[in-house]
Amino acid sequence: MVRGIVLSGGERTYPPSEAEVMAQVCRDAGVPDAVLFLERAARTTEDNMRLARPILMALGAQEVIVVTDRYHAARARLVARRVGLRARTDSPQLTGAPLWRVVRAWAREGVALGWYWVRGAGR
Repeated sequence: MVRGIVLSGGERTYPPSEAEVMAQVCRDAGVPDAVLFLERAARTTEDNMRLARPILMALGAQEVIVVTDRYHAARARLVARRVGLRARTDSPQLTGAPLWRVVRAWAREGVALGWYWVRGAGR
């Protein structure tokens, strides 16, 4: 049973935060504010998981579904495990992105995944 949707992500260069943008997308899709829980400070994948964890625990979450881009899913699972979350991932279909952007994203994730693994994210 879904008890809430935790939206995690801080501001990049300018407001609003990523969490606020995702919340607006949810509202536009008819999701009520009562089930939206925003974490507005995270700047990295580690921050996302570490800062979302207390919210998830307060909701009584036993397992979480991390929704992220397909290329980012493996690293998100590693980091979730690192902070003690039982997590699986789901990814939307990637459409409309130029090929160069997709290749760049996969390459970046390969490097980032290796770095996180070396730092112990998978333990």
